[in-house]
Order: sequence, then C-alpha cells, then structure tokens
Amino acid sequence: SLMNTAPAREADIGRHVCQIDWRKGDWHVKQLIRCAEDRWGVPGGASMALYVANRESNFQPHAYNGYSGASGIFQHLRRYWPGRADAFGFDGWSAFNARANIMVTMRMVHRMGSWSHWGF
Repeated sequence: SLMNTAPAREADIGRHVCQIDWRKGDWHVKQLIRCAEDRWGVPGGASMALYVANRESNFQPHAYNGYSGASGIFQHLRRYWPGRADAFGFDGWSAFNARANIMVTMRMVHRMGSWSHWGF
C-alpha cells in the first residue's frame, strides 16, 4: 500500500512534534516547552519561555484565574483561546491540555516575534 505523502497541513504540525507526555509532571512540561521552542524559536529562547510559564502558572496545566478566566500553562484568556487554538492546529482542544497550550503559545509568539501579550 502507498503511504500518504501529502504534506501535513501547516496548522497540524504542533500535534506531531515533541512527543513528550506532559502529564508525568513539571519536568516533562518543561521538556515540552524546550522542545517546542527548539522547533519554533521565540524571543529570549527556551529560558524566556520557561520564565513566562513559571510566572504564569508555575508549570501547572490546570492553573486557572477565576477573575480573568486565564487558563493553562501560559494563561490564555478564555475569550481568545478558541481562535488561537484553531489558528494553530488545536481546534476544540482545551487550554488545560498542556500540549495544546504550549504549542499554540510557541507558534503564536514565534509568528508575532514578541511576548507582548504576556507583558514582555
């Protein structure tokens, strides 16, 4: 049988890179951030990405701010998450899924060229 050799949709790439099981704990979450940053470079590199994630959620995938509705590792605001997730290949995924939250963030920051949405 012939394998499908068509290139993956650009938006789907994040689902298939960095196969690290973030559910195993903080170290794995950090490794997933490092791997995603290696794939989609961001300003300040992995150290900045780790700094922001630590500041936002202390690497806790289920972090939630009841006042603002900010959710997940990088604390995306509830009203923006669905559009961001869709734009970067994770349509319908929860902001509390660390893989989705990290991949969407790295790709978004890579494209924007800044951490301005996080105040940097």
